[in-house]
Parts: sequence; structure tokens; C-alpha cells
Amino acid sequence: MQDLTRCVHHPVVSHEGFASLAVPTFRASTIVYPDAKSFSNRSKRGFDGYTYGLHGTPTTRTLEAQLTLLHGGVRTVLVPSGQAAASMILLTFLMPGDRVLIPDSVYSPVRYFCQDYLRPRGIDYGVYDPLIGAGIGDLIDEHTKLVWIESPGSGTMEVQDVPAIIQAAKAKGALVACDNTWASPLLFKPLAHGADFAVEALTKYIGGHSDLLLGSITVSDIELRQKIKLVLRDMGIGVSPDEVSLALRGIETMGVRLRHVGKVSEEFAHALQESAVVERVLHPALPSCPGHEFWKRDMGGSSGVFSVVLKPGADANLEAAMTELKIFAIGASWGGTRSLIATTALKEERTVIPWTSKGVVLRICIGLEDERDLWKDLSDMLAKLAA
Repeated sequence: MQDLTRCVHHPVVSHEGFASLAVPTFRASTIVYPDAKSFSNRSKRGFDGYTYGLHGTPTTRTLEAQLTLLHGGVRTVLVPSGQAAASMILLTFLMPGDRVLIPDSVYSPVRYFCQDYLRPRGIDYGVYDPLIGAGIGDLIDEHTKLVWIESPGSGTMEVQDVPAIIQAAKAKGALVACDNTWASPLLFKPLAHGADFAVEALTKYIGGHSDLLLGSITVSDIELRQKIKLVLRDMGIGVSPDEVSLALRGIETMGVRLRHVGKVSEEFAHALQESAVVERVLHPALPSCPGHEFWKRDMGGSSGVFSVVLKPGADANLEAAMTELKIFAIGASWGGTRSLIATTALKEERTVIPWTSKGVVLRICIGLEDERDLWKDLSDMLAKLAA
């Protein structure tokens, strides 16, 4: 063998005696086969086999299996982001003439996808009151093929009566997908209540360090997974094993992180109700939060995200006060080690239940800093607003 060949062909080394707690990061575009016949028969390996790097490596399969176990599902599919997970379900299971129902509190890019992409292509959507419960059955007609749930809702934190909505949707023959990112599978398992899809933005709590973008779809039936995989294959969509390896690292500490940020977020939510510049605190653990009874019944635990509605006029110097924050960072997303704060627009994104509060809404995302430092930083900001 010549030197140039030796540069390309890696020698086989023994793995005997080597054992690591870390999941190896297998990177691949090409998957090689032991013989020509195996290559010719590669289509028979199915979606659980390895045929090409785009469709998965042992690294991606490990995270898929771990999420499947946490959600109590049948299979999990990984996609490049949480929004991609939502879009992929909508693209796979809706055809021209079909209709999807989404809650008025839905993550705004899902609404935009329905409005700007699906509707011009003949797929309609309807928007429902997130607190409608079993009454959603009255909105489901023969064209409604999918009901979308997001609980709690983005920004305004309404907790939906998920079991009642699922039961009503199933009675009408509609599929149900639930965006479960706020709760994660540690606080709520939509499939256990009859949902067909549990959607997670792995970017958030499972990643845990604000350094990756991933999404997942866990299904209750293998046929649902097969249909999604066909669309992913045809569209050429896959995920990077390097991103997945970061998620595999993050998921190991998700339990302790979630327990901490949930505790701190609940403490802050109660304390912020006493602020002179706060009109309302929107946190599922507060009895005043819409759907609190469903949170108490179905979850009983919190993550670190909640919203604060300022009193009208309290935002006169908000930009300056936020800029002077020392611990909280200003930014979108959440679920990482750093605490975040950001303003959020709600009024223009509501079409069923008008958003009537005139004060600015702040979304607060608790991280892993010492809560004393966080509270001082937040209190200093609120004092500047009061002044």
C-alpha cells in the first residue's frame, strides 16, 4: 500500500478495554456496504437501517431512542428546529382542501406558516380560543384533519385542557399534535393523553446551553413516522450529528436544570405580583393564570419561562432600563444557562380573543445564575421603571 492510500484508509484499531460514558459522534455522508449485493438491497433496510448519512447515524438514533422513551412513544424523528417540526407535520398530513385548527396563543411562526404558506396552496386554517376545551368539537368539520395544541401558550401562558381537546378531536377523526416545549417530557407527556404527535424544540431545555438548533417529533403510531420520513427524504432534510451530540450532552442535566429554573420562576412570579409597575404576572403556577387548574391537574411542575404585563405608562424608559441589566441578557429563545428577558408583541397576533392589556409584555426566562443576583437585577430594572 502506497503512502497516498495510507492517508485515505484508516487502520483498524482495537476497542477492547475502551468504554466511555459519552455517546460517540458518528459523522457520515456516505455509508459503505460490505459487498455489492448489500448495496443493491439497501432499500430493504427501511427507516431503521443505515443507508445514507442524511437519514441518520448511530448518534442520531441514540437521541431519537432516548426521546421516544421519555415521551412513551413509538418512534422519534429529528429535524433542524422546533419550527421545522411543526412545519413538517403540517406539510405531511395536510392536503389541498384540508384544514388545521391552531390556538390563538400559538407560537407565531406556526400561525405565519399557516397564513403565508399553507393557505395560498389550498390548505385552510382556523384559530380557536385556547381555553375552549371540549368545545373544540363544534369547530371540527369534515375538512379538519389536524388540531394543534400548544400548552402553555407562547407569551400569554394559557394552559389548555389537553385531554378534553384530544378526546373531542379524536371523536371527529382528527389527528392531534401538541407542542410540548415549555413543559418538556419531564413535566407532561402528550402521547399519554392520546395525542398523535409530541413536538419539542430541542433548542430549548434538552439542548440547554443556547448553542444548538434542533427539533423533534415523537409519534404514537409507526405509520405516522413512516410518512414523515418519506417527506423528509424527498425534501432532503436531515440533522447534523454534531448538533445531536450537543443535545445528548444537554439532556443528561435537563432534570436538575428544569427543577431549579421551575422553582425560581415560581418564586419570582409570586414576588413580582407585588411590584408597583406590574399589572399582571402570567405564570401557570399562579391561580390567576388562565388554565391554572389544568396545569395543576396535568403538570404540577414548572419550567423557567413566564410573562409579566407592565402597567400602562411604566415603559417610558424601558429600553434604557433593560440595557442597564447586568445579569439578564436581552434575547429570544430560552432554556439555556443564561437568564433572558425580552419584550413581546401580542395584540396584533390575536384574532379570536383580543389582547386588551395596554401595557408592555415582558417574557422572562430563568437560567442558572444565583437567584439573588437575578432578583437584584430585575428589581433594579423595575425600580428604574417606577422612577
